[in-house]
Amino acid sequence: MSDYPTSDDVAVALRILPEGEGLPLPAYMSADAAGCDLFAAVAEPVVLEPGERALIPAGFSIALPHGFEAQVRPRSGLAIRHGVTCLNSPGTIDADYRGPVAVILINHGSEPFTIRRGDRIAQMVIGPVRRARFSASDVLPPSPRDAGGFGSTGTSGSTGSVGSTGTRAKA
Repeated sequence: MSDYPTSDDVAVALRILPEGEGLPLPAYMSADAAGCDLFAAVAEPVVLEPGERALIPAGFSIALPHGFEAQVRPRSGLAIRHGVTCLNSPGTIDADYRGPVAVILINHGSEPFTIRRGDRIAQMVIGPVRRARFSASDVLPPSPRDAGGFGSTGTSGSTGSVGSTGTRAKA
């Protein structure tokens, strides 16, 4: 269930590291999965106590094509069932990085969580990168949000607009 090629596939070279010997390559678990699962390349089980974090190796190095990146993201099942997630999320792997891929996991749950060799610990999404050209400007073009700041769009389904003060106006 791990190989679902499409016409848009991107060739990505992996180098299996000694700790990754015998583990599956990153694998897509369904035909429409955006992310491929990464597997824990630990020699012995790692116990994450509540509040603890650990760097868990994935057992490979990667060579992404120019103009692409990989993002390492949490697995939703680990997050909802155990409170375990990726601390640096999404973690970015640049196209020129050739070091070992690893995942920073943290246990936000209330019970210890054990990571065993071969456990699916995160997912990796490969995507194109667009670089920006930045330029300083004294004035920015107006927008409906203007300079309302963090949280200025609110949390309810209200259709009111946001003014320059960040307060919600009646629709």
